[in-house]
Amino acid sequence: MKPVLCVILTVVFIVAFPCLLKSSERPNIVFVLFDDLGWGQPLCYSGASKLHTPNLDRLAKQGMTFTDAHSAASVCTPTRYGLLTGRYPSRIGQFGVLTTYSKPIIPPTRLTVASLLKQNGYHTACIGKWHLGMNWVDGRPGKEDRLPIGVRMTGGPNDVGFDYFYGFTHARNIGTIIEQDRVIRHVQPVDNQPLMIEQALAYLDGRAKSEGPFFLYFPMCPPHTPVVPAPVYVGKSGAQDVVKNDPMYGDWVYQGDDMLGQIMEALQRHGLFENTLLIAASDNGAADRAYAPLRAAKSSIYEGGHRVPYIARWPGHVEPDSVSHDTICLNDLMATAAEILGVTLPDDAAEDSVSFLPTLLGKDRQSPREGIVHQSPGGDIAIRQGPWKAVFHKNGQRELFDLDTDLSESSDVLASNPEIAERLTALMQDYIDRGRSTPGEVQTNEHSLSLPAAGESPRQGKKKKQQIQATGNQE
Repeated sequence: MKPVLCVILTVVFIVAFPCLLKSSERPNIVFVLFDDLGWGQPLCYSGASKLHTPNLDRLAKQGMTFTDAHSAASVCTPTRYGLLTGRYPSRIGQFGVLTTYSKPIIPPTRLTVASLLKQNGYHTACIGKWHLGMNWVDGRPGKEDRLPIGVRMTGGPNDVGFDYFYGFTHARNIGTIIEQDRVIRHVQPVDNQPLMIEQALAYLDGRAKSEGPFFLYFPMCPPHTPVVPAPVYVGKSGAQDVVKNDPMYGDWVYQGDDMLGQIMEALQRHGLFENTLLIAASDNGAADRAYAPLRAAKSSIYEGGHRVPYIARWPGHVEPDSVSHDTICLNDLMATAAEILGVTLPDDAAEDSVSFLPTLLGKDRQSPREGIVHQSPGGDIAIRQGPWKAVFHKNGQRELFDLDTDLSESSDVLASNPEIAERLTALMQDYIDRGRSTPGEVQTNEHSLSLPAAGESPRQGKKKKQQIQATGNQE
């Protein structure tokens, strides 16, 4: 998009929606993030899931279900970067996941959803899985899966806008519990999630007695491994046969759903139901489990890797039992929060975040989103505009899909739509060159991004290989 057109669209949007909410209507915001929950796993999405998710289904009845929501990436760490910063993780070269000793990837100088809300009078808390890196004061204390009690860190949640943090680094270190900037205890993996929800409920109890709005970010572990449902949940889901060789997976999903339910009940109990925007979503697709009609699963550039369940409830603002087919991204929380606050984001923040507040409020408008970008841990990139999705594989292979007619991405139509492929390639290059996909001043990517030179599509390459093998010819 040309800079002048960007400015025009921004002005039109501001004129059309100058102030959607009064300052007195600023809601509490609770964001519950499931880990590896696939798009088709909640019953409210598939209509035929054997998994038991009564609270996600109840939330869908109370709020808005998004059918075309996406994570910034198809694995944990880069998605969480996008969620909190409103920026595509490819801009810093973050494609894979971090370890216990990985350095922080969000600098204290970068605005996050938490710091934005904190600057505007919100109390902010992160309770659960961080997975965005920490600086350990003693270097590399302990082991990857167990840090000594008392060791301190910097560069964690407290340094990027969270007043309070209680949680763990990542799933492989689920037994090490951190509060604020210090390791405080060790627990068995099975005891971690009961401890996290206990702390989240205690936080809500405290905020109910305090003045001012709050932001609670609750990134849970289920259904990510380790699959360790608490004894009270074992055998309770009725889904023991859903995943072969893993009879407790259904119970683990059920425990995650129940934690969401406990948060919902706490909001109701404390009189916070009416003025709280509650969002439940997943960080990427299901691990090693493809759910029809989507192709592939976690870690893939295809829809099964990054299309996720996303449900939002806000009584009095969001129409109950409503459905939106708008294309949104977890990155969009930042711009949506800014519009709720009525504040303007600086040019060097939330470069890839688009507000969907008008959608939540049922306002008719043309979305300012021009396109959306996806990535895989292997370095593949894709861009979506309307029904069209162009995939740029790291090895140079390219594909084009029409998701309106082929959500399963089974037919590559690149060869028959060269002009569309060219347009999407130019748009992707523009997003790279401008350091942003939204209107605003050009920004600099910390990582040297570039599109790989075009090669054969995967199917073309496979077909040619089969032909060579059949004829015995060598190239």
